[in-house]
Amino acid sequence: MRVLPGNPVLLKFEKNTDPALLAQYTHALGLDKPLYVQYFDYLWGLLHGDLGLSMAGAFEPVGPQILSRFPATLELTSYSFIVAVIVGVLLGALGARKTGATDDSVKVFGILIYAFPVFFLGMILQLIFGVWFRILPVSGRLDPGVIPTYLSFGGHSLQTGILTLDSLLSGNLPEFVDAVRHLILPATALGLVISGIFVRMTRANMMETMRADFVTAARARGLKERTVVYSYALRNALLPIVTIMGLQFALLLSGAILTETEFSILGLGSYLVDRINFRDYTAVQGTVVFLALVISSVSLIVDILYAYLDPRVRL
Repeated sequence: MRVLPGNPVLLKFEKNTDPALLAQYTHALGLDKPLYVQYFDYLWGLLHGDLGLSMAGAFEPVGPQILSRFPATLELTSYSFIVAVIVGVLLGALGARKTGATDDSVKVFGILIYAFPVFFLGMILQLIFGVWFRILPVSGRLDPGVIPTYLSFGGHSLQTGILTLDSLLSGNLPEFVDAVRHLILPATALGLVISGIFVRMTRANMMETMRADFVTAARARGLKERTVVYSYALRNALLPIVTIMGLQFALLLSGAILTETEFSILGLGSYLVDRINFRDYTAVQGTVVFLALVISSVSLIVDILYAYLDPRVRL
């Protein structure tokens, strides 16, 4: 960011700016210090939970700005992950169970959908369901003029920032339906692309598990094929996929930039794009650090969960 052209201080003034005033703002933001001093000052602030001041606007702290945008990204990521898991696991299990044309179609789908640009898939969905059929909204999180409602108790309100959760807690069903309608297209676009990974991994693990001795024993006992596949084989095949699911969920949090920008969702991705355009060094650094901490935390939780699901890991 420091070697890119442009000065974030100049974005606040006209071309003919008083050099003394420009120097004053440059000094206030610490941009007149050597790069190594700025680096260690930033690290010292991180140790105290300080992500610095935004260089755009009124020089507000970066931390509260990130936290205000994160719920929108978390909501989109969660619904996209649900779409990816459902489509990927079901198609992967179907491909392992069926041979011939069905399995070939599943393999082709897994390869093509993962290689499909998410922004192009989003535009196709917007064109079909938003422009041609006019049945789903193509931008935003709620219809214009709709004010989010929150759960109130004892003069206080519980605001998570996740609109679907807040509307359910407050008992506002129409708002919940509206929020879900706005999530369908972006969550489908992002979830379908990620589902390609789950399709291939589920299919590969299922085919290996189907050759295991306990599956043969289950069939020998006369159990239905559906029971053998989904109750025995699939449950054991999903164990190694849990780690990949957790990592993909973490990557979805940082990879929703294109989708948020395309669907005008004011989340962390669109915030990052805006801050890059403003050369807002501290905001970009803070967002990257925050996402890195989230990804590391999710990875740790997945490792703990995997050890809980598979007792062999604890031995």
